[in-house]
Amino acid sequence: MTLKELGWTPEFATAFAPYRAKGWVPARLIRESPINFGAFLAGSDDIEEIDVILCGRVWHAAACDADLPAVGDWVAVELGDENTDSVIRATLPRKSCFSRKMPGNSSQAQVIGANIDYVAVVTDAGPDFNLRRMERYFMLIERSGAKAIVLVNKSDLFTKEQNQNAADEIAALWSGATVHITSAVKGEGLKTLKKYLKKGVTMCIVGSSGVGKSTLVNQLYGEEWQWTGEVNEATGKGRHTTTSRELVPIPGGGLLIDNPGMREIQMWTDETTLRESFSDVEAIAAACKYSDCSHRNDAGCAIRSAVESGTLDPARHVSFLNLENEIAALKKRAEKRQMAVERWAKRNRRVKARNLNDRIQLERDERGDV
Repeated sequence: MTLKELGWTPEFATAFAPYRAKGWVPARLIRESPINFGAFLAGSDDIEEIDVILCGRVWHAAACDADLPAVGDWVAVELGDENTDSVIRATLPRKSCFSRKMPGNSSQAQVIGANIDYVAVVTDAGPDFNLRRMERYFMLIERSGAKAIVLVNKSDLFTKEQNQNAADEIAALWSGATVHITSAVKGEGLKTLKKYLKKGVTMCIVGSSGVGKSTLVNQLYGEEWQWTGEVNEATGKGRHTTTSRELVPIPGGGLLIDNPGMREIQMWTDETTLRESFSDVEAIAAACKYSDCSHRNDAGCAIRSAVESGTLDPARHVSFLNLENEIAALKKRAEKRQMAVERWAKRNRRVKARNLNDRIQLERDERGDV
């Protein structure tokens, strides 16, 4: 498998040039664990998979966890031998990065996949169908630099009308998304999906647990790459089977990043992206009486009037307000974290300066300087 088939581009080649002169080789990360990474090396006929560890310099240079190497990243590796480890010496700049806010109260991002071309969101027309969650996915995908695909999966479990209505409602949320109706069990729609997976193209598959992500991967791969479980008859959910993030090569071309089911899709974006994603709401807000309108109970609020008149979906209004609050809270936590980092750095500088003065004074005392 060649570098190009693994997603290598002229831009990556240019960025890698200084490292090639050092004798290091390019590799693409396919999985990560608490102690090391799995990586693909390009070969003449087949993929060579190796284990690599992260050097301390790369770890210390990362401003946050999101800057550390992740699945999908291209890295410069110093190859080891039977007695020494292969080591990641540098990470190449990413062409795209799909991430969400880490679950919980963290203010940091969690990278779901790096250097991806498409993010395929898997849902269904039944229990998993949720337009508000889909809005969050679209905002994160837009910010990532990748293109959005939505698979309304498990079409065999619902009526044709249900599937089409779900697809139409999702498509209406964002013109940048391409929506397909699929059934991994019957193989319906997979031919369309394979059209995206050309050689060198990387797709990240995300969605809730049990919507059929692993079954789709199995269908595309042609064998049981991921173990899949039975469907719960009461909820329509499959037993979650993917436990770790992994990049998988697809026969005939393309690569997939399969992900564990996501219980939380918390925002990792900014106000500009929010405004762009809710341009219809913003257009209405331009008619508000006051420029600092909170769009809740303020007098002369055009958005509230649009909801009352039926022009704007109340659920979309609530989603806009919730996302705005979430982004504001994230920004506040990030500012607090930055202040803490700056205080820590300032304290470290004082300690280092004091230790340096003490060492200089000790050396003077030892020399007998006056």
